[in-house]
Amino acid sequence: MMKKLILFFATLMVVFPVAVSAELVSGIAVLVNDEPITTYDLAKEEEALSSSTSDGVPPDKEQLRQVALDSLVNKKLIEQKVKELDIKVSDDEVKQAIEDVKKTNSISDENLRAALAARGISFDDYKAQLKEQLERLRLISLEVRSKIQISEKEIQEYYAANAGKFQVDEAFHARQIFFSIPANASADQQKRVAEKAEKVLAEAKSGADFAELAKKYSDDPSGKEGGDLGFLKKGEVLPEFENSLTTMKTGDVSGLIRTAAGIHIIKLEETREGKQRNYDAVKNEVEELLYKQKSEERFSQWLDGLRKNAAIEMIETK
Repeated sequence: MMKKLILFFATLMVVFPVAVSAELVSGIAVLVNDEPITTYDLAKEEEALSSSTSDGVPPDKEQLRQVALDSLVNKKLIEQKVKELDIKVSDDEVKQAIEDVKKTNSISDENLRAALAARGISFDDYKAQLKEQLERLRLISLEVRSKIQISEKEIQEYYAANAGKFQVDEAFHARQIFFSIPANASADQQKRVAEKAEKVLAEAKSGADFAELAKKYSDDPSGKEGGDLGFLKKGEVLPEFENSLTTMKTGDVSGLIRTAAGIHIIKLEETREGKQRNYDAVKNEVEELLYKQKSEERFSQWLDGLRKNAAIEMIETK
């Protein structure tokens, strides 16, 4: 779980870092246990929060400033606690976290650096931010998560009350060969595509390797993978597909299926029946879910405790 959290925060920093103007005048905005948060820090936080809004509506300035202040005070309190408990993160751990980020996002070192540079962040700054995040995660694990216990009774009760969340839907593992027909195709073009589809269908029905036919003829990107569409959930698949798949047996090849995009031939590889996942199969999943919920609640309470016991003095917030 710690590794998952590290990847989550580190990935956010790759995808969502915000470049902030350096032309900001600095004074003291807040003192937290006699340590300053500057007006420069506050302006940076406000700009970062404003840039992260996705609805395009400008945020209320007073509300934005209060959120930024609360965020910075929380960060400062956590930073002080990290120092108090002498929590350390080694350079090797930071390096490994960066490697995990690159692997998770399927990007090279060069692409990572380019993505950071495009957002006005140097690689050294990124490593420093990541190290800070890792320290905070270690603190949270030490102060919060390690003190949480989930009982067998809690897991059973959650499962009983939320059984519908742990159901495997009926699904079809299928392959397809797709023949694209442009919206503006002439009657002659449509006829040629249909004739080609008929020819390929005859090959598939006669026992030719469906995956190889898909690689050779399919216009869909899945053709490179032998037309493999993975598992398609019943109720979420195209009606034209579902109508055929529900009447097919494993190994069957459909006839020509026409949609607005073109002509499809599908092969049913496997049908997965819908069923309720039993308690033993989901126990660990439920426990982790409850652990996360309790962690968030406990962290909020723990942070409130830090704030109540801290000396926080507002100096300049306008």
